[in-house]
Amino acid sequence: MTSQILTQLLQALSLLSVLLLLGVFLRAKVKLFQKLYLPASVIGGFIGLLISPEILGRLSSISISEEYIKTYSLLPGILSVPIFAAVPLGMFLNEKKNIKSLYPTKVLIAFGIFQCASMLQSAIGYATNMLFTKINPEIGMYRTFGYELSAGFAGGHGLAAATGKLLEGFGIPQWEIAQGVALTTATIGLVGGMIFGIIFINIAVRTNKTSVIKKIVNENTENINKIDRNMERGYNNDINTQSSLGRETFLSSSIETITFHLAIIFAVCGIAYIVLNFIKKLGIAGLDVLPVWTYSMIIMFALNMLIKKLKLAWMVDAKVKAKIMGTLSDFAIVSAITSLPIKAIMHYIVPIIVMCIAGFIFTYLIVFIFNNMLFKNDYAFERAIISWGTLTGVLITGMTLLKICDPEYKSPALTEFSLGFSLMSVTGLLIVPILNTVLAVGSTFDNFITAVISSALYLAFAFIVYFFQRKVKA
Repeated sequence: MTSQILTQLLQALSLLSVLLLLGVFLRAKVKLFQKLYLPASVIGGFIGLLISPEILGRLSSISISEEYIKTYSLLPGILSVPIFAAVPLGMFLNEKKNIKSLYPTKVLIAFGIFQCASMLQSAIGYATNMLFTKINPEIGMYRTFGYELSAGFAGGHGLAAATGKLLEGFGIPQWEIAQGVALTTATIGLVGGMIFGIIFINIAVRTNKTSVIKKIVNENTENINKIDRNMERGYNNDINTQSSLGRETFLSSSIETITFHLAIIFAVCGIAYIVLNFIKKLGIAGLDVLPVWTYSMIIMFALNMLIKKLKLAWMVDAKVKAKIMGTLSDFAIVSAITSLPIKAIMHYIVPIIVMCIAGFIFTYLIVFIFNNMLFKNDYAFERAIISWGTLTGVLITGMTLLKICDPEYKSPALTEFSLGFSLMSVTGLLIVPILNTVLAVGSTFDNFITAVISSALYLAFAFIVYFFQRKVKA
């Protein structure tokens, strides 16, 4: 590596920073972006895409250089390793929640329904793959096409940006296309999920399905305006009410708190690479195809438990960790969208549209039918709408939709869903390696069957917990 390469990387990151700042400005000024709650990284990414060789480069000699685009296409995969490695850090440390006020069974039911819908999205994607392969074999569907629906819908832009690195590790030559497809589904899911969510809320209020808000005044706008204006604009200009980034666990005379957290994350990433290389040398079937970030999550989870065991929880602040993850994700997302391979994506545009439409339909059916069934007369709609928003966008999308029909979060939907959502990080350490192994070596049909079975098992789990809850109450 030479200083020239590092200088080019710094320059490439400088351009990404400008795109992010433009995204922040446009989010603060454009009403449409505010109503859809588009992150600055997504807005900036599409600005970058407009001035990329794929679009502006075809009309003018002035555009982002091809070298930068190559860097941007690789950057999300690299950043995904520390992002996923950081997930378990700070988990279950320094928690002060009042467990007695929560209902563990309801948390588990919410978790089961969410995971059922997420796995069904994967099944829909693979089914779309098989359908178009059958109808038109010349379209050239690659083996893992379909994974991108769940990665984009349930996973959001963060996981979508990491799709390329995952598939590249499996030896899938179309990994760049897959990353672009995943980001496309993530954008469709984010925008469509918000629009449809607002429509669902208005219908629910008019049909008396909501538990907190009983009527709408002056159509959609009145309710939407009840949401915190700062959240819409994406900034808070009142110094007195600005939140803290987190606890300062170390003093700068020794080491900056952020530096300490970053050091832990990067150290775990390095250990994960060593472990993966060792496993590859041993040739352990199944384990040698798992992506490096899977090992980084497992190692970090073990380290987190050790920190708790040694009573060193004071060193780690989950809020600081979350800010680091958010920072890395912002750069990963803006770079991934800027480097979207438009021409390749357009080749698959019809299958993408079909699986997204099917994804919306079946996600709606799973979320609303089973929440109504298992949480009847217990804030069923509120629980369904936060799940819908998260399954088509990100957690903040679900929270935003919930706030429209539950402005002060009076229902238990947010607390119980958030705990169930967090539970995925723990169970993912066991389940994700299995799913990734099938993804790495299995056929499209193998992945379809695995997704269907997983979806059914999660739904069965939700019903088992539900009947157990009823039995205990009886």
